[in-house]
Amino acid sequence: MHLTHQLELFPDRSVTQMLFKEVKNAAELRQCAVEGKIQGALINPTMLVNPFQVLVAANKAVNLERSGKMKTRSLYSEIIFNLSPTNNISEAFKRFGSSDGDDSVMVVLVHDKDDPQLLSDIAARVSGQQVPAEDVSSLTDHAKIKKFYKIPPQEEKCGTLLDSVVCRMATKDVM
Repeated sequence: MHLTHQLELFPDRSVTQMLFKEVKNAAELRQCAVEGKIQGALINPTMLVNPFQVLVAANKAVNLERSGKMKTRSLYSEIIFNLSPTNNISEAFKRFGSSDGDDSVMVVLVHDKDDPQLLSDIAARVSGQQVPAEDVSSLTDHAKIKKFYKIPPQEEKCGTLLDSVVCRMATKDVM
């Protein structure tokens, strides 16, 4: 149900993605995350094309954390910020962070390689149905993503939506 990847550049760290649908307690989860009771990023899955997009954001966040160059206060807020094509932190939280009324949520955890307790703790807190993280594309709002990332129709002819999104995420610090 969850998707875990070991980070190549940081082999002591892993990123786990857990996708939940029919979530009834999104407001409570968001409040717990704000208070630090949940050590994870709560992401709106309608703004995600593929789990790879989250992996890119998490890898960049861990790299910035290790080098002391994060632009936000925590690793998990940095993951949400890295999903955005802009350098506006509040805009990133508005677009990519979970909202009180959301009925689905992607929980992203960065942890030591073997920590199964963390996953069961998160799953127990969410009042909703856990589905395979790979199914995130079934929740994607393609029109909203194309508009926010400013992807023209011509660009889709020479690459995928995921290619366009990841390219913009990766180059936002350069532009």
